[in-house]
Order: sequence, then C-alpha cells, then structure tokens
Amino acid sequence: MYVVIVGGGRIGRHIARDLYDKGHEVTVIERTASRCEQLVVDTDVLVIEGDACDVRYLEQAHTDRADAFVATTHEDDDNLVACQLAKIEFGVRRAISRVTTPKNVEIFETLGIEPVSSTRLISELLENEFSVGELIHLTSLKGGRVQLVELRIPEGPEAPEPRTLATLDLPAESVIVAVFRGDQTVIPQGSTEIWPGDEVVALTTPELEARLTSVLLGRRR
Repeated sequence: MYVVIVGGGRIGRHIARDLYDKGHEVTVIERTASRCEQLVVDTDVLVIEGDACDVRYLEQAHTDRADAFVATTHEDDDNLVACQLAKIEFGVRRAISRVTTPKNVEIFETLGIEPVSSTRLISELLENEFSVGELIHLTSLKGGRVQLVELRIPEGPEAPEPRTLATLDLPAESVIVAVFRGDQTVIPQGSTEIWPGDEVVALTTPELEARLTSVLLGRRR
C-alpha cells in the first residue's frame, strides 16, 4: 500500500513510522524545514518539503498512485484543501483527515473525507468517568462484539511490576494495540514492557474485559 501523509508533526511522524515498519510505502509532505530534517533522522520514508495545498508538491509525491491520503496538520482548512485536491485532482479513493474543530466533522464527512477528531475522543474519555485501574470503552466494533478499550496502569503502592507483553497471559481474543507513555506512543511488540503510569489500549470482547483487566493489573484470578 502506498500512503501520502500531510504533516510531519508528532501524529504524522508516528503514522509514517508505523506504516513503514509494516512494509508499506510512505511519503510525507511537510512545509517546515526543521521538521523535514527531523523526519529524515527519525524515519526511512520519503520526505518532501512543501505545502500540500500546492498541486506541485502533490505531483512530486506521486499522489495519483496513492492508495490512501492522510492529512494530520492542526489546521482543518489546510487538511480539507489537501484532501480535496488528492481526491479531485489525483483520484485518490480514500482520504483521512485529522479534525481539530468538532463542528467541522460533518463538513469533512459530506465531502467524502474520513474525519478523525481527537477532541471527540477526549470527550468520550471524560464521559466514561475515567479513573486509574478501571477499564474505559473508547468505541465498539462489529456491532458491539469487539471493544476498543483503555486502561491506565496504577502507580505507587498498587503498581504491578513492569512486565513484557510476551510474558502476559492475555486472553486469546485480546490484543494490545498501543501503549501511551507520557508524550510517547509505543507500538507494542513482544519485548515491549508495560510500566506503571502507562495507558494501554487494547481490542477485546465484552466477555473477556474482566480477565484482560486482571492480567494488565497483575491480579490473580
């Protein structure tokens, strides 16, 4: 799969590295020179310094052969223009965009752009009365048969010992998909350690939520 990413900030850099590590071809368009330099250091993807709202840079990125186009800047207007250019001028079938202003979500959806709103996610976390050591639901998939959940590992006296994912007796139908550690996002592997204070995101089924919680918190059942 070939993916063009607009924006080389933290979100864009993380997506680019993750896709590249999974064997996909990635090009990042970033207009800030310092970020471009950092991307070259941090990743092995092709980096183009330029404004993705300018067709010339989309042509340079060979957007016409992209399977997906992802806009990750903090400016909704720029993301919208770039995605529209990708779809209309270059025929990209799938465009995904970060949306920072919730009221703009409907506009993106109307134009056939898949919106991802971090503000919406934060609101959902608050509505779930999030607390340390309690499982919260981020979203439901497959008609509720699969749940995307998050659990913050306690710190202090109740904190479990750091453990690698390979040593955890996870339920068969549960998988850890991300670990947030401060400002760092960790894409988990078997050698990844779970530390006190980590926020662990997982896919599981409703029936296995209690067992998954016990395993992550180091409790015996």
